[in-house]
This record gives sequence, C-alpha cells and structure tokens, in this order.
Amino acid sequence: MIDSRLNTEGTSIRRRRECLACQKRFTTYEYVEHVPLMVVKKDGRRQPFDRNRLMSGIVKACEKRPVSVDQIEQTVDEIERTVQLKYDREVESKDIGEMIMKKLSTMDEVAYVRFASVYRQFRDVNQFMSELQTILGKTKKGKL
Repeated sequence: MIDSRLNTEGTSIRRRRECLACQKRFTTYEYVEHVPLMVVKKDGRRQPFDRNRLMSGIVKACEKRPVSVDQIEQTVDEIERTVQLKYDREVESKDIGEMIMKKLSTMDEVAYVRFASVYRQFRDVNQFMSELQTILGKTKKGKL
C-alpha cells in the first residue's frame, strides 16, 4: 500500500496500492458495512430501527408544550446513540420506550404522562391516576 485517505464525507477509505509482481498501481475503496439494528416489538415482530419514528413519538408527546425542537432533537440523538452503543443487532421496543419515558420525565411532566398513557396502554382512569400519583410523589420529593 502506497497511500491511504478518508474521502471528504468520511464514508470510505481510498487506498493506493502497487502490485509487487508487475509494479502496476491501482486504487481500492473500502466502505463501512452497516448492519441495521432491529427493534423487537411486543408481539415478536422485528423491524429496522427508525429515528423518524422515535422523533415522531416524542414530538406527539410534546405537542403544545414548552419543549423546544432542539430539546427534542437532542433527546432523540442521545437515545439513538445509547441504543447503537448498548445493543449489537436487536433492541426490544420496551427498552426504547423506557429510555424515552426517562428523558421525558425530566423534560416535561405532561409530555411524560402523554407518552406513558400510550406506551403503557392505560386501560382505565385508575391506571392513569396511579401514574399521576407516582409523578406527584416524585415531584414532592424532588426526584422527577
């Protein structure tokens, strides 16, 4: 190998090589192969991790709340980075949901409850009230 360089976008490596037998020079390109991270749903189905779905769920929860787009994007970035570093090929949807709820609980209580009501599939008002009481208890203790 004579020379090695990253391309301008950082997506491939260009290598200049020389054949030891005939002395001819040639160029090769190496690309990183990305294995898609799969999300395992509650019913066992698998689908590729989708940043846009993550963003959409958080945006819906934060609708008409004092949460900036920058806060939402930063949250999505942090969750995506955590998922990519922590999981190799598959992540369960419940793990992603818990990460989202943890982030929302520190950003906005109403957004947290909105997301939790859909994520945890509250079946009646009692389940909803139970979650609200948990939040109120944490708020009084300064833990939320």
